[in-house]
Amino acid sequence: MTAKVALVTGANKGIGLEIARGLARLGCGVAVSSRDRTRGQQAVAALGAEGGEVHYVRLDVTEESSIAEAARSIGDRFGRLDILINNAGITDHAESRPPSETGVPAMRAVYETNVFGVVAVTNAMLPLLKRSPAARIVNLSSGLASITGHAAPDSPLPYYLAYGSSKSALNAITVQYARELRDTAIKVNACAPGFCATDLNAHQGHRTPAQGARVVIDLAMVGEDGPTGGYFDENGALPW
Repeated sequence: MTAKVALVTGANKGIGLEIARGLARLGCGVAVSSRDRTRGQQAVAALGAEGGEVHYVRLDVTEESSIAEAARSIGDRFGRLDILINNAGITDHAESRPPSETGVPAMRAVYETNVFGVVAVTNAMLPLLKRSPAARIVNLSSGLASITGHAAPDSPLPYYLAYGSSKSALNAITVQYARELRDTAIKVNACAPGFCATDLNAHQGHRTPAQGARVVIDLAMVGEDGPTGGYFDENGALPW
C-alpha cells in the first residue's frame, strides 16, 4: 500500500492550505482542491517541498460536474481515497447581526456550500473511500454550531444565523454518515478549528490557520480505536 491519499476541499488558502501542508508533511499524497485553478496551482507550488505528493484538482463543491470530474481524476490517479477533508465553506457577512436581519437568499447561498456541497462531495467520494482499508472523513464545523452553546441563557456566542446554523446542520450530517458507515472501517467526525484569522472573518481571529488545522489532521490520522460520529476541538468533545 502506498502513502495515504487525501482530498482537501478549499485548500488554496487559510485553514485548508495548512491542513494540506500538515498532511503532506506526514507523507500523504494530497489533492489540493479549489475553484480557482491559478490559486490552486499556486498553493501546490507553495507546498511542493513538504514531503508527500501534492497536486491540484479543480473542485467547486456547488458544481455537480466539477465534483464528478474530481472523483474521476482521483480514482484514475490513485484508485482510492483514504482521507476526505470537507473544509470549503463560506459565510454571508463578517460581523454579527440579529437573525431577523438575515435574508433567505443569504441562507440559501451559505447552505449551498456549507451543507449541500459537503453532501455532494461526500457521496461522490464514498466509492473511493470504501476502497481504502481505513478511510477518514473530517468535516470542518465551528464552535458556532453548538446548539447547547447558543441555548445557554448567558451564551457569549455571537449571532451568525446562516453560517452557524449551516454548521449545526453539518454536525447532524456528520452523525448520520457515521451511523451509516459504523460497520465499515470509515470514521466520520466534525471538528471546530477555533477562531482563526482567515478571509472568512476578515482576519479577525486570534488563532493562526496552522493552529486550527491541528485538530483536523489529528482526526484525519486517527487510529482504529479512534472516535466516529463526534464533534471535537483540540481539547476534546464539544457539546452539540
